Amino acid sequence: MNMPPLLGLPFFGTLGPQEVIIVAVIALLLWGKKLPEVARSLGKGIVEFKRGVQGIEDDATRSTYEADTSAKRPVPDDDEHQSTASRFEPPDSPPT
Repeated sequence: MNMPPLLGLPFFGTLGPQEVIIVAVIALLLWGKKLPEVARSLGKGIVEFKRGVQGIEDDATRSTYEADTSAKRPVPDDDEHQSTASRFEPPDSPPT
């Protein structure tokens, strides 16, 4: 089965799956002791990124909610707020 090349490099041509595995093994041998630290810092970075995205989403939701609620005025209850202005009543006789 022919697999497409995974990585193209200008000087070496394309790298297939076997070459990528060999490069990964060499990298593991060279930086094996540092990999847990790299993985830990990468994980912390991902967590911080997710927190930042969640904060932005919360701010957007909050601002949208505040815009919706500020546009609407609360309707007063009739029992609590009686109008002190007199009501308009049309005159009984036609104007003269």
